[in-house]
Amino acid sequence: MHRRAFIDRTMAAALSVPAIGSSQAGAFERARANDATSGPLPIGNRRELFVDRYLIDTMKGTELRLSEPVLTPPMTEPANDMEYATVIKDGDLFRLYTRDGRGAKHDGDAPEVTRYCESRDGIHWTRPELGLVEIDGSKRNNVILHEPPFCHNFAPFLDTRPGVDPAHRFKALAGTVKSSLVAFVSGDGIRWKKLREEPVIRYTKEYAFDSQNVSFWSELEGRYVCYFRHFLDKKLRSVCRTTSENYLDWTEPEPLRPNFPGEHIYTTLTHPYFRAPHIYVALPTRFFPDRGESTDVLFMTARGPGPFDRTFREAFIRPGLDPARWGNRSNYAALNVVPTGKEEMSIYMTPFRRFVLRTDGFASLRAGFDEAETITKPLTFEGSRLWLNFATSAGGAVRTEVQDAHGNPLPGLTLADSVPLVGDAIERQATWKTDSTEALRRLSGQPVRLRFVLREANLYALRFGS
Repeated sequence: MHRRAFIDRTMAAALSVPAIGSSQAGAFERARANDATSGPLPIGNRRELFVDRYLIDTMKGTELRLSEPVLTPPMTEPANDMEYATVIKDGDLFRLYTRDGRGAKHDGDAPEVTRYCESRDGIHWTRPELGLVEIDGSKRNNVILHEPPFCHNFAPFLDTRPGVDPAHRFKALAGTVKSSLVAFVSGDGIRWKKLREEPVIRYTKEYAFDSQNVSFWSELEGRYVCYFRHFLDKKLRSVCRTTSENYLDWTEPEPLRPNFPGEHIYTTLTHPYFRAPHIYVALPTRFFPDRGESTDVLFMTARGPGPFDRTFREAFIRPGLDPARWGNRSNYAALNVVPTGKEEMSIYMTPFRRFVLRTDGFASLRAGFDEAETITKPLTFEGSRLWLNFATSAGGAVRTEVQDAHGNPLPGLTLADSVPLVGDAIERQATWKTDSTEALRRLSGQPVRLRFVLREANLYALRFGS
């Protein structure tokens, strides 16, 4: 469709975005507030990202700012085009799994296959000749699965559960499109078999499973978690959640209702963030059937079994200038944000594009020219040093104060003692005029607050440690 024709069609459709109902917004605010009702936040030595208000008590002039992923130049050695794709970083190897419809007229039809590609850097890809499945009279291809209807939404993951059977190191769910999901396992990520013939997850309350349904081992919850697609109240595309101790027996699915009024959430692509697995990152496609069937990508997070956090309500990745990205199925992210360098992480998008962000850089605590500050809720930590992921302008700075739980500055760790951090670093130690390691060591395990004073700066993440 020509760009002008698309604009005319879109203008003729509904131009107004549905307003956020007060009860909907209030529910998210209450969910965020509840995490502080049981005492100090025990962050230990976990890395915490400023992707929500989990740590934040007060803000004066600062804001939480969603980052904008940067589209890289086209890859000279691309993998297959992606639809319902998964990228797994397995040691030094990047593995890509993607659906190839091969002209199928309906979801789950016989022509569909699952293809496999590899890369050593996440940029240059190969399509290995695996010799596993005969397609069009030849096994010289990279097809790992040709079994309808499971190739439509085959969604694998690398199982990090301690003590996992090496023959089951990779697991996957694939759906019968309307009512159930079947489990697959693999030792090498290439040769797959069903864990059992019968489905492991069933859901018949409404239409479900006809897109990517994702699962993973949760280090935080100590169990497997699955997020799958369904029709909320038989009206809106949305997401359910279910869990399992053994990947065979799953709890009754629970609708999570992350949608704002009139909003279709087509996929969730929920997965633990690789540097902070207690934070689940989701990159759902938002679908507008009344706007030329256009799509964009959102950013949501979750902390364990709680609801999705919608701190950022706007699009994370927009369709952009290319008219081809303004139609249906034009903007799907692949499952998993993966590191492609010490200071960079990548998001892969249909048809085969790569977007990059700084490490930990989904969002940030931000201040402009005027000095601004944020104070955290009371928290407890482990360690003797505080490490920050931050960026400033040449004229900006980040300063840090440690307070007791009541907001009183602690000797030697006051704002006046703070050595301003200037520059750009994925991890740099916050320091004070005198050696702070012993003071912080004595505070380890005790409730404290952190006060950050920023000017022309972004603060992405923090971590205590040795």
